[in-house]
Amino acid sequence: MTSMISEGVKVSVETFYQPDYSNPLQSEFMFAYRITIENHNSFPVKLHRRHWHIFDSNGSHREVEGEGVVGVQPSLNPGEQYQYVSGCNLRTEMGRMSGTYKMENLYSKQMFEVDIPAFEMIFPYKGN
Repeated sequence: MTSMISEGVKVSVETFYQPDYSNPLQSEFMFAYRITIENHNSFPVKLHRRHWHIFDSNGSHREVEGEGVVGVQPSLNPGEQYQYVSGCNLRTEMGRMSGTYKMENLYSKQMFEVDIPAFEMIFPYKGN
C-alpha cells in the first residue's frame, strides 16, 4: 500500500492485477486499485474532480480528468474516510499512475489540490 498526506488529506492506494479481465497474449493487462481518502483536517471537505497521469512501460502517457470518482463527489467530515475501487488497463506488463484531486474546504469554500501518490501496477509474473 502506498500513502501520502497533502493539505491534511491522506490518500492510500492498493493495486490488484485482474487476470479475468486481462489477455497477456493480446497485450491487455487490467488492474484494479482501491483508494482510501481520509480527512485529517478540522473542516469538512468535498472532492470535486480527479486528474490522473497514466504511464505504460512502453513509453506511452495518457491523462484522464473528470468530475468526482466512480460517479460520486464525496464529502468527508473531519476524521471520516471514503473508499472506492476503480480500474486501469495497460498495453504492457507494468505501469504507473499518479494524480491529484480538486477538493473544497466546505467552511471557507476555498478550492485546493490533494496529491495522489504515485503507484505501480505490475503483472504478477513479471517479478518472478
